[in-house]
Amino acid sequence: MKTQTSNTRQLIAMALPVILFGTTCVAQVALAIPSPSQAEGGSAAINALPEQSSENSFEYLIENRPDPFAPFITEKATSVNIDEIIPTEERLSGMQLFEPGQLNLVAIIMAEDNDFAMAEDTTGKGYIIRKGMKIGKRGTITAIQTNEVIIEETAFTRAGKKLTSKIVMLLKKEGEE
Repeated sequence: MKTQTSNTRQLIAMALPVILFGTTCVAQVALAIPSPSQAEGGSAAINALPEQSSENSFEYLIENRPDPFAPFITEKATSVNIDEIIPTEERLSGMQLFEPGQLNLVAIIMAEDNDFAMAEDTTGKGYIIRKGMKIGKRGTITAIQTNEVIIEETAFTRAGKKLTSKIVMLLKKEGEE
C-alpha cells in the first residue's frame, strides 16, 4: 500500500499546477466578459460586443463628394480660351440651316410695309427672307434695302463678352457673278 500512496501523492503534485493554472485562466476570462446579471439586458450586452468593433472601422462614402485624388488642374481647364465663342445649344431649322455666305441674293421686293427678298442656295432652290428672320447660327436680318440685305450676327465669348458683326448680302446686277 505504500506504493499506492506515493503514486497518489505524485499525481496530486503533478495535477495541482494544472488545476491552479486552469482556474486562473477561467478567472481572467470571467473578468473580461460581464455576467448577464451585471449587464443591463442580459444577452443584449453580449450581442453588443461585435457591434462596438464595427463602429471603429471607417468607411468613406463617395456619394455627393468630389474625388479626393483627382487633380485640381486638368488639361481641358488649362486649354480653354476665354475669347472662344460659346457654341449655340438651340436646334436649327429653316433659314438657320444656311449661313449667309451660302446664299446668293436674287431679288428684293419693296412693298409699303412688307419688304422681302429672295435668295437661292447652291442647288438653285429659292427662299423668301424677311426682316427679323433668323439666318445662320447667330444671325438676324435687320434691314432690307434697295440693293442689299443687312444681317447682324451676335455671339458671346466664354468671358461673357458680346460680339456683334454686320454682314451685307449685295444684290448682283444682271451678268455679275
